[in-house]
Amino acid sequence: MTMKTRLLAASMASLFAAAPAAAKPLDGASTDVMIQGFHWNSASAGGWWNTVKNNAATLKSAGFTMVWLPPPSDAASTQGYLPRQLNVLNSSYGTEAELVAALAALNAQGLKPIADIVVNHRVGTANWADFTNPTWGGCNAVATGDEWPTACGNADSGESYAAARDLDHSQAFVRADLKTWMNSRLKGVGFAGWRFDFVKGFDGAYVKEYVTDTAPWFCVGEFWPTNYFDANNPGNWRQQIINWVDRTTGTCAGFDFATKGLLNDALTNNNYARLKAADGKPAGTIGAWPSRSVTFVDNHDTGPSESCGNGQNHWPVPCTKVMQGYAYILTHPGIPTVYWPHYFNWGLGSSIQALMAVRKSAGLTSDSTVSIQRAEAGLYAAIIGGKVAVKIGATAWSPGTGWTQAASGTDYTVWTSGGTQPTTANVEFVCNNGTTVMGQNVYVTGSIAELSTWSGTATNKILSPTAYPTWRGTYALPASTTIEWKCVKRDGSGNVVWQGGGNNVVTTPAAGGSITTTASF
Repeated sequence: MTMKTRLLAASMASLFAAAPAAAKPLDGASTDVMIQGFHWNSASAGGWWNTVKNNAATLKSAGFTMVWLPPPSDAASTQGYLPRQLNVLNSSYGTEAELVAALAALNAQGLKPIADIVVNHRVGTANWADFTNPTWGGCNAVATGDEWPTACGNADSGESYAAARDLDHSQAFVRADLKTWMNSRLKGVGFAGWRFDFVKGFDGAYVKEYVTDTAPWFCVGEFWPTNYFDANNPGNWRQQIINWVDRTTGTCAGFDFATKGLLNDALTNNNYARLKAADGKPAGTIGAWPSRSVTFVDNHDTGPSESCGNGQNHWPVPCTKVMQGYAYILTHPGIPTVYWPHYFNWGLGSSIQALMAVRKSAGLTSDSTVSIQRAEAGLYAAIIGGKVAVKIGATAWSPGTGWTQAASGTDYTVWTSGGTQPTTANVEFVCNNGTTVMGQNVYVTGSIAELSTWSGTATNKILSPTAYPTWRGTYALPASTTIEWKCVKRDGSGNVVWQGGGNNVVTTPAAGGSITTTASF
C-alpha cells in the first residue's frame, strides 16, 4: 500500500466516523459534473442570485449536479475575494434573501450549491484589522510578517497575500469562528459544500480540520502553483497539487491546474503530445489521482467573461478552441467543471450539453480508464472506459468499425462504441427522517440485484445526506421496471434498522429517463 493510499484510507475512516456522516465520499467513481455559476463580471450587473435562481431548472435539465457559487459574504471587493464581515450575507451579488431564494431553487432541483469560501485572508471593517461579524479584537488573528505592522500571530503557514490580512489558522478562536460560519451561516442558508480559495496561503492540514468538522457534501481547493507552468515538465505542478491534497489527507479535491496548462499549450501550439505522460497516461493530475482532480477549461480568473477578451483573462484557452477543451475534459476522468459564460453567453450550451449527454449515457466517471491512441502535432485520440472515443485536432482519425459518432464540432469528434443505447434509468432515492448515531449510515436495498436483493448488509448503496436528516442517492437501474425498496440504517457492527411499514414501490422510466422516489423512517 502506497503512502497516498494509506492516507486516503485514513481520511475516509475519519469522515465516516463522524455523526452525522454528511460528506460525499471522494473515493470511487463520481458521475458529477459541476458548473461554475458566475464569472468575473457577474457582481457588476447586480442581482446575480436572481439569475442563478431563474436558471436552476435549466442547469438540472442540462445534467449538472453541482453549482459553484461566488463568495456570499460582505466584502471590500466587488467580486467578494476580500472578505470583510463573514456573517453578513448581503453582497454585490444580491441580498441575503435573494441568496436564500437562489439556494432553495437549486436544492429543489437536486443540485448541490458549492460556496466559494475565502478563509486565507480578511480585511477590517474600517481599518487594517478591526474584524467584525465575527469580531476578532486581538492582533494575534493576523500572521506575523503580514503587511499590517501590528500583526502578532504565529508565522504564516503558507504564502502571503498582500491585498488583505493573512489569518493565523493556528489560533483556536479563528478556526472555531470560521467553522461556526460554515456550519451555521452557510449551511444554514442552503450551501452543501466548499470551494476553498487560495489554499496555498495556509497549511492543507487546516482544510482537513474544516472539512472534518463541517462535513461538506463536496470540497475542492484552488491550489494554483506560483511558479511558471512548464509544459515540458507538467509533473512539477501535478505533484504540488497532489502534495496539497495529501496535506488534507485526501478529504478535499484539487483543481487540476496541470491539465489546464497542458490544454493551453496543446490548443495554442497544436502540440497534443503534451497531453500524454511518459507512462502513457494523461499528463495532468487526472493521470495520477483522478478522483481528487477537478478539471476545467477556464474559470473567472484564467479566462474571459461574457465574450472573448474581457474579464480577467489571465491565462485563457484560445477562444476559438474552447470546445476542443470541453471535448477533452467531458470525456476524460476527473470531475469536470463547465464555465458559466461558455454555456450561457458564448452560444456553446447545446454543444457542451451534447458532450455531457455522451458522458452520462456511456457511464463515464471520475475514475474511467484512458487508452491514448495518438498524441502528436495536430492530433490527440483516446478511448475512455472502452465506451467513448475522442479525437481532438485537425488531423483525421477514426476509432474504426463498431463505433457511432455521437458529438462533433470544429476539430473534435466523439464516438460511442457500437452505437448502443442506454438500457438504464436514473432513480433518486430519498430517505427522510434518517436520524443517525455515531457510526451509522443510511442505505437503500430492494427487490433487484442492483439493490442487493433485500440485503441488510449492502455496502455499495450509501446515500449522502443533503439536509440532514434527509438522505439522497441516485443509481442507474433497469429501465421500465417495477421495483420494491426500503431504507435501512446500519452501523459498523452490522446492526440494521429497517424502515417501518410496507415496501415502497417505484416503476423506473424509459431508458435514459430520471425519477425520484421518497420514503421516511
